[in-house]
Amino acid sequence: MSTTITHEPTGATVEGRRRDGRIVGREMWAGLAIAVIWLAVLFTAVYGPNILTTTAGASASTVPAVVVVALFAWPSTWAVAKHGFGRRGEDDS
Repeated sequence: MSTTITHEPTGATVEGRRRDGRIVGREMWAGLAIAVIWLAVLFTAVYGPNILTTTAGASASTVPAVVVVALFAWPSTWAVAKHGFGRRGEDDS
């Protein structure tokens, strides 16, 4: 009794690996970009200034600058993750 195993053509296998490498590379860069975004938030929290607002009545209020940075970091993270980790119409046969 003999068993036969069929193999895909060599060109298809190489193309499949290349596409997988491109996807992994895109995911790696997206992850690195997200890490840098949140490192910026961290350093702003540690070393950043406060936003000082004063009124005519001489009352003052302060808000840490990291609040504003984090408000921009959240949608940035969402956009980078959607683009970097999403499939976006590729041939996923």
